[in-house]
Amino acid sequence: MTIDVISFDLDGTLVDTAAEIALAVNRTLENFGLAARPAAEIEQLIGAGAHALMRRLLAGIDAAAMLDEGKVLACFDQHYADTAGTLAEPYTGCAEMLRSLLGDGVRLACVTNKEQRHAVRVLEVNGLSGYFELLIGGDTLPCKKPDASVLRHVLTEFGSTPGQAAHVGDSETDVAAARNAGVAAWAVPWGYNAGRPVAEAAPDRLFQSMSEITRLVRTLRAAPALLP
Repeated sequence: MTIDVISFDLDGTLVDTAAEIALAVNRTLENFGLAARPAAEIEQLIGAGAHALMRRLLAGIDAAAMLDEGKVLACFDQHYADTAGTLAEPYTGCAEMLRSLLGDGVRLACVTNKEQRHAVRVLEVNGLSGYFELLIGGDTLPCKKPDASVLRHVLTEFGSTPGQAAHVGDSETDVAAARNAGVAAWAVPWGYNAGRPVAEAAPDRLFQSMSEITRLVRTLRAAPALLP
């Protein structure tokens, strides 16, 4: 078999969004009279969606215990609607890799735990939305990564099988999502993963550049026995 379908995580995999997320978080904290948090601390919470990030951050701030969580999350949504896409930068070689994969006949999906409306903005602003046939955000389906149903939904939509697919991400969550769905678990080391090396999650492949992904897909098409 060959790899005909690849799903990509967004934050920390295709695009560096840490700065704009941190900006929205700290604007929210300021609105509620709380001190700003270091960007590095916020970056380590990226991966499960913006609301999960805010909940985890607030849980570690004693002064936040009396706040109305719903109001805090609504405030964050307003701020991130303003900052989404404004400071995000695609990682080196991202567009070229996606273009090459499409040219080789690979079908692409973006599967993120970021809320869909924010994911749409980030992809559009960075000129990446046109590469994906399918976008799944953290609020698109009843479950989010690492639940097996998420990547299985991709397979169903594309009429593919686990043996023909791979998922690329920067975190333990992404590796687990791939494992749970039975697809190849591929990873990149330049993302977030709560500050831990993604290699600790034991992905099937760990790439050091975007171009390595393209080369592997082409190699597998020539010699598919090399999977995963």
